[in-house]
Amino acid sequence: MTLDNDSPIDQIRDFFAHDLFAYEACGCRIVEASHGHAVTTFDIAPIHRNAMGAVMGGAIFTLADYALAVACNIGEKPTVSVSNSIEFLSSARGDRLIATCDVDKSGRSLGFYTVDVRDELGTHVARMSAICFRRA
Repeated sequence: MTLDNDSPIDQIRDFFAHDLFAYEACGCRIVEASHGHAVTTFDIAPIHRNAMGAVMGGAIFTLADYALAVACNIGEKPTVSVSNSIEFLSSARGDRLIATCDVDKSGRSLGFYTVDVRDELGTHVARMSAICFRRA
């Protein structure tokens, strides 16, 4: 299935609900989705926390990766991540994490994206840079 910029948000949500780890295990949800842009979120639950009580880096990365998957696959050939770098900037202080992904450059075979993760209080929790490959 190909998603384009005219795909209704419900169709996009249904498609990405098949990303079972992000959707079912982590509770990620899509707030906004368009070509080169996505906003995803999850409510912080006990399952997201590490032994010290902070949100686990893997949970933060999953949310960022989910936003990336949405942003880079709408209006494009099927696209997969090939390189990611994430910096954890601060512990979340709120109850919800929000990842915003935007394209920096979209080429024929490579796409470059930045994902910022914040909590609902505005705390900048993480920033991820990603390079994606567009499959033929």
